[in-house]
Amino acid sequence: MKISQNIKNNTENDTKAKSKSKIFSGVVVSDKMKDTVVVKVSRFVKHPKYGKYISIDKKFKADDKGNTKKIGDKVTIEECAPISKDKHFRVVASS
Repeated sequence: MKISQNIKNNTENDTKAKSKSKIFSGVVVSDKMKDTVVVKVSRFVKHPKYGKYISIDKKFKADDKGNTKKIGDKVTIEECAPISKDKHFRVVASS
């Protein structure tokens, strides 16, 4: 019985480990590359020393099979294994 419990625990741990990928939502700012879009993700964070809230923007290259997303689309991207030198996100959904 202990073996079956260990197997269940291992599979539960594996599924938990897979869900730790980063998920961001942002706006597509470029779709000129083949199967790739550039997504601008904005974060609103508090400055550690001064306490002022500031907006931080970062651009991520994400995989878009079939070039279905266009500039201005709001998309959700998820971290995945590196696809190329700069591309390590894939488009999950668009809204």
